[in-house]
Amino acid sequence: MAEAAPLPRAERSLGLRVAMGVLSLLLVGGVVVALASFGYGRQAARTAFDRLLLGAANDIAETIIIEAGEPVADLPVSAFQLLGLAAQDRIGYALRDAEGRLLTGHATVQPAPPARSQPGRPAFFDGTLQGEAARFVTLTRRFAERDYSGAVTVTVGQTLLARNDMALGLTRNALIVTALGGIALMVLALVVIRRALRPLDRIAAELLARDPYDLTPMEAPVPAEVGVMLGAMNRFMRRLDRQVGSMRNLISDTAHQLRTPVAALRVQAELAADEPDAEKRGQMLERLARRSRSLGELLDQMLSRALVIHRTDSVPRQPVDLRDIALAVFETQDHELLAPGTAVELEIGPDPVEVLADEMSLIEAAKNMFNNALRHGAAPVRIGVEAQDGRAALWVEDAGQGPPPELLERIGARFERSAASRGQSAGLGLSILRAVAEAFEGEVRFGHSAVGFRVSLILPQMTEASR
Repeated sequence: MAEAAPLPRAERSLGLRVAMGVLSLLLVGGVVVALASFGYGRQAARTAFDRLLLGAANDIAETIIIEAGEPVADLPVSAFQLLGLAAQDRIGYALRDAEGRLLTGHATVQPAPPARSQPGRPAFFDGTLQGEAARFVTLTRRFAERDYSGAVTVTVGQTLLARNDMALGLTRNALIVTALGGIALMVLALVVIRRALRPLDRIAAELLARDPYDLTPMEAPVPAEVGVMLGAMNRFMRRLDRQVGSMRNLISDTAHQLRTPVAALRVQAELAADEPDAEKRGQMLERLARRSRSLGELLDQMLSRALVIHRTDSVPRQPVDLRDIALAVFETQDHELLAPGTAVELEIGPDPVEVLADEMSLIEAAKNMFNNALRHGAAPVRIGVEAQDGRAALWVEDAGQGPPPELLERIGARFERSAASRGQSAGLGLSILRAVAEAFEGEVRFGHSAVGFRVSLILPQMTEASR
């Protein structure tokens, strides 16, 4: 029984990652809200209790009168009632004349520092009252009478217990609301995350339910964000399908193409071994060598086709100048071995003709076009490059008439033999050409020119914008 493949190392789930991210945002937001709430609470408490202090100071200041040339104050009960709203706080007050003498109140309560005093406006400042932090306000009332001329300052202070309690209460209430809202948002986020991840579960279930050999693209309706992953997976499946198809074709080609030649080689070898006549045995060995060469060429074409299909899916595309491809094929001097004495010509211009492709695949395609013309065409054989209307062409032309019209549509298919092949070709050469054209969004064109028959590999020309 085959051992199951090990599962990949599991990491934290996507849902947990998103939930942790949302929780982190909520925590950071909670800290910001807490700081802001505490600041706003302190400011609100300070404003509220400063108004109480100012109200008490105004009540006291309004009772000041001048008697016998001296300011006198009848402290109102309402002033202390206002300050008594903060039952736990201590209060202190002091009234001083223009010379700073204490008229009534606590001697430890001093008026506002000169830097804080502004004419006609109350001055608030912080200090201490009987060893505790306190808040004070100084209010100045001016008199201009016959018996007395000058200012009387009223200073009222209060400790900070009540205002601190108020600030903490406001902060606490804000944090409670924020915490409840955060919990609600967290629960809502988990529900939304779970619903958002359902397409992934659906894709996984569909993949598990598929036949192992089913590599067709998935068409499940998914959100745009998941669609990116689904599109990448479909492209991978298409490449995998092409690779599997290439291997199947290679096995099929091997079984189809090699069975008869190998059987013939075995029979001829056995006949040659049993033939007593030396002359006939020599003829048999010559046929055996010819068939061996043909079999070697067939194997080269099959392996080249498999290599080209593999590289088109696995090798990144690079800018390639088709002039270099034509020059490389011309300089291999294959024509001296395949067709000795055949005139060959190279036609390339001074300007680059670049395409985005794989150099090795283009060389294999060009070699097959060139060698096919040498075997089946008529001299002279020309190889060249041209560009027109955004299309680049690598072409091979010979002076022959080409195959019959009824074969033009079938030429290049696997296992297709033409009458001109004389048993020396399995049609794989032009099959390689078609595979290269399809891989790089191009096409193969066959046609008659003014001097003969031309085979062209047409590819999109590379522009400055596509670099």
